[in-house]
Amino acid sequence: MDALCDLCLAQVCCSLDALCSRRADGSMCLSRAPVFPQEVADQLLLKMVKKKILNDTTIRIFQNCKELRLRRASIRCCQVSAQAFRLALCPHRLQELDASGVLGGLTVANIVSGLASNPACRSSLRRLSLAGLRVDWESLEEDGGPCVGFSSLQGLRTLNLANTDLTDAVLEDICTLPRLESLDISCSAVSKLTALLDCKNTLRSLTTHRLQQLDMSPGRMLFVLGQLHAVRHFDFSEDHLAVNAGDGRDGMETVRQLLDGSPQVLPSLVSLDISGRRRIPEAAVRVFVEARGALVFLGLLATGASSCDILSSKRNLKVTGEANENQVCEALRRYRDRECFIREALVHLYNLTADIDKPRPDMLELVLSGMQSHPTSLQVHLVATACVFNLTTQDLAVTMPVGLISSAVAQLLYAMKTYPNHQQVQKNCMMALCSDYILQDVPFDKYLAATLVINWLRSHEDAPLQRMAVAVISILVAKLSTEETAQLGKDVFIMKQMLAIVQQKAMTGLVDSTLKFALSALWNLTDEMPTAARNFIECQGLELYEEVLESYYAEPSVQQKVLGLLNNIAEVEVLQADLMEEDLLGHVLSLLQDSRVEQGVRYFAGGTLAQLVSRPEAWTLGSQLRSTIVEQLHASIMTWTQLEREMVSYRSFRPFCPLLQAWQPSGVQLWAAWAIHLVCIQNASHYSNMMEKDGVAELLRALAAHPDTHSDVKGLSDGILRIVEQHQSL
Repeated sequence: MDALCDLCLAQVCCSLDALCSRRADGSMCLSRAPVFPQEVADQLLLKMVKKKILNDTTIRIFQNCKELRLRRASIRCCQVSAQAFRLALCPHRLQELDASGVLGGLTVANIVSGLASNPACRSSLRRLSLAGLRVDWESLEEDGGPCVGFSSLQGLRTLNLANTDLTDAVLEDICTLPRLESLDISCSAVSKLTALLDCKNTLRSLTTHRLQQLDMSPGRMLFVLGQLHAVRHFDFSEDHLAVNAGDGRDGMETVRQLLDGSPQVLPSLVSLDISGRRRIPEAAVRVFVEARGALVFLGLLATGASSCDILSSKRNLKVTGEANENQVCEALRRYRDRECFIREALVHLYNLTADIDKPRPDMLELVLSGMQSHPTSLQVHLVATACVFNLTTQDLAVTMPVGLISSAVAQLLYAMKTYPNHQQVQKNCMMALCSDYILQDVPFDKYLAATLVINWLRSHEDAPLQRMAVAVISILVAKLSTEETAQLGKDVFIMKQMLAIVQQKAMTGLVDSTLKFALSALWNLTDEMPTAARNFIECQGLELYEEVLESYYAEPSVQQKVLGLLNNIAEVEVLQADLMEEDLLGHVLSLLQDSRVEQGVRYFAGGTLAQLVSRPEAWTLGSQLRSTIVEQLHASIMTWTQLEREMVSYRSFRPFCPLLQAWQPSGVQLWAAWAIHLVCIQNASHYSNMMEKDGVAELLRALAAHPDTHSDVKGLSDGILRIVEQHQSL
């Protein structure tokens, strides 16, 4: 049921323009909106956020609060102005609102004053997250608006103001809230925590990560903490990467006294986070854990104390740290929004997974979560991409959920696109992508991947990476749609780059995977792509391929790929003249005739020749050569045995249609029929449909019925038609 609802909401998002009318100001309004179940209205808003379509125009559909009643609203990281927020969301009786990271100039003051303008919201709102916004109370005073504060939201229980310019004065107002239970003021401008004494009876969770301007002596801090009898979770962690030498001394002393002190300070405490506080003595940790029997969480990442022996003896105690796998994974899980800790944890995870031999989808999910949470952090992506490689290398990816691997590839492509000039990030991504399983069987944006790898090749000449890049491109090009391949084939650079690699390898006379991948890439790029084929010729590809064809006479894997590309060029009528060279065609004919040559090579030699002799009006060489080719096509093909392995695949059968005309020589017809029969017996379902679509089945029926058709051609045509009929009868 949840999946169905999700699909329906996704469809609403895709069809929003069609479902809405426009107000005079251009904003959207659902034309015939039914009364949505309340939870579904919340989910629709969240789906619009995830689809990245929520803005000033679209959010106004929620202005109709009779049909679309919101209770738990999220506009996190969306582009929403103060006016749109007030019109669309403030009329609702909200219980929760997450406006963290909202763009468009929306401030804390705008949000609080807007919510307070609705009497129902003043009492109904329980949770409010405004992380990353400017407070800006002054703007309300300048506009002559009502002077309201957080204290007007009397029902508020949970408040997140992390990464804001929150001041001591605003904190004092907040602490008068009668039901406040959870408060996050991390990375704010607060300098004193004395105001917390006003909510000491209700406050249960206090998060004060990286309060750089905190100006309280350890003694004063301990006094305040000593009064917070209800607090169960206290986060006093620090960004260990940002603190300069000599800074944070008062904080360190506060932590030391808290660990060594009496359990009467924060007597209800079950969760303490002091990650990032350097040089914490293990002895102090041991004393603290022994004194706090109810402790369920202790944050010790980047403290130097996570190896304390007592920690492993507490089964119910979760710890973030670097001493073992559980601690590192816990850190990745808990610190998703904290770049400094994600970076630290990823470094340790990389070391842990260097020799991993079992699939760990749970770890991969944590890595991807960290990457998604910090899209602009080079350091996170540098280590995270290396971790992705460790976790998906060899056969580790094969047994993981395909959707998870798809997500991993999407993050790799994002990293390649975002950091195009960072050698190590590109290398990490390339190494992870260079997997047969991922490239062949995992769904992802293969066109984007191909363009990113090609763009990398434009400015880098690192030999090992070049080998991987060519391999990736070769496989990806074969997976692209016709339109995508055509777009890629227009890029002369990729043609020149692949030909340069072929030439470099040909000069050495060696056969390696890079040469084969480059030849395959060129073959696939020119498949039914006239523009790419023209680019190949203009880049002097024909001259190079003639040399390769002769110098690699004993290498069928190379010859087959070379002849496959020549076959592609021969299919383009306007380019056939470029192949009319007697020496070249004589060499191709010798390959067709030689029974010692591998059949795959003879097959593509035959295809090239069949295309060229199929248009007598375009033949510019001697008539005797054409007659010999026609005769040898028929004679050679009749000696071929049926192949069991898949040797070739076709985008369409359109290039075969001219070869199957009744007036064509029997050798030409026979090659086309043999080629179609080959792929049909290997993949009947796919190619049977293609035959009907491209009109080949009708041509074969005509050939089989024509009185002048050679018996060999008739027999093969009948065999193909039987395959089609058998498939259609299933």
